[in-house]
Amino acid sequence: MDNSTALIALGTREYRRLALAMVMAGFSTFSLLYSAQPLLPFFKADFAVSPEAASLAVSLATGPMAIGIIFAGWIADRVGRRPIMVFSLASAAIYGSLAGLAPSWESLLLLRCLAGVALAGVPAVAMVYVSEEVVPSAISPAMGLFIAGSALGGMIGRLGAAFAAEWFGWRWGLGATGLFSAAAALVFWACAPNSRGFVTRTQSLRSALASYRKVLRDRALLLLYAEGFLMMGAFVTVYNYVPFRLVAEPYALGGSAIGAIFLLYILGSISSTWFGRAAGKFGVRRTFWVPLTVLLAGIVATGSTPLWVIVGGIALVTAGFFGAHTIASSWVSRRAFGERGYASAVYLFSYYAGSSLLGSAGGFVWSHSGWPGIVVFCGLLCLLALAIAFVVARVPPLADPRQPKMGQQMPG
Repeated sequence: MDNSTALIALGTREYRRLALAMVMAGFSTFSLLYSAQPLLPFFKADFAVSPEAASLAVSLATGPMAIGIIFAGWIADRVGRRPIMVFSLASAAIYGSLAGLAPSWESLLLLRCLAGVALAGVPAVAMVYVSEEVVPSAISPAMGLFIAGSALGGMIGRLGAAFAAEWFGWRWGLGATGLFSAAAALVFWACAPNSRGFVTRTQSLRSALASYRKVLRDRALLLLYAEGFLMMGAFVTVYNYVPFRLVAEPYALGGSAIGAIFLLYILGSISSTWFGRAAGKFGVRRTFWVPLTVLLAGIVATGSTPLWVIVGGIALVTAGFFGAHTIASSWVSRRAFGERGYASAVYLFSYYAGSSLLGSAGGFVWSHSGWPGIVVFCGLLCLLALAIAFVVARVPPLADPRQPKMGQQMPG
């Protein structure tokens, strides 16, 4: 019997349950990771640290998570995708809540680091879990929903933390985010379908390293890994340091007003869903350059002076980034086939390494060159990503080993 008949199809009740679960997983992950972003000026004031040091509250969550992703995929091959995601969401919510009680700057960074490590199991497994459970035509739409949830979580996490910090202090902001993430973890546990496409793989470490070598030899995958690094670096740099720009003159915005800017994250939810469907219909090669162009246009627009133009630029940055990430992540899953877990792990390692390394580098640029330096820095990252997009589109596709060759009958 053809295994594809057991996979979840679009429009079914199981697909709707999976969709809700993936939205909640993305929501929890991004709200926990980036709720600290609008709080960086508060950390700078309360702990007397520099903007670069304050950005460690974000970088020390994303950096360790990037490393944890490499190992989480290997563990998930042994114990299953769904159990890893449930454990990661629950434990990260606990660490995220405790961060609001941190007595010192060092303890806050430690708890942020632990939350990042705990979260590694979600992005490391999400793409593979979806790819194993749904029919091929549903991969991009389903991943679009996960990333839409990420955008929603990023928006609500940042917005809620900013409002709570202005009225009650930053501790309430982090604590509330942790509680909301715990609720999202419960919804995921209740709705995520049990795995039907998962097959246990008890690989040795040596065998796992061989699988990593395999996904590091494919030219298209290498280019897509670079895309994740560059895109995420530009996106996080903009969101890390725009609060510092807007709290200063001539804007002098308060925490609530800056938090309201994160409402633009809803555009990420829309664009990720839209571009996911467009990629499914027209192909990833024909669509990838479009959201990258939108991202570049948004970065350039933020270099203007009028506040409404800056906000419009951030809107374009948000829509372009989430659309590009949706296409790149689904492209990795489509191309890697039997090594999807390892390819996804390397892509996400690059993605979150870009957040950690390039996001921190952006702090140096901000301190020495101000916002014009940020525009140049992020613009160059995006131009390089756009050039790579045209190169990867010319790499020949691979034949799906699950499909029968010409003249070969399907089993059964």
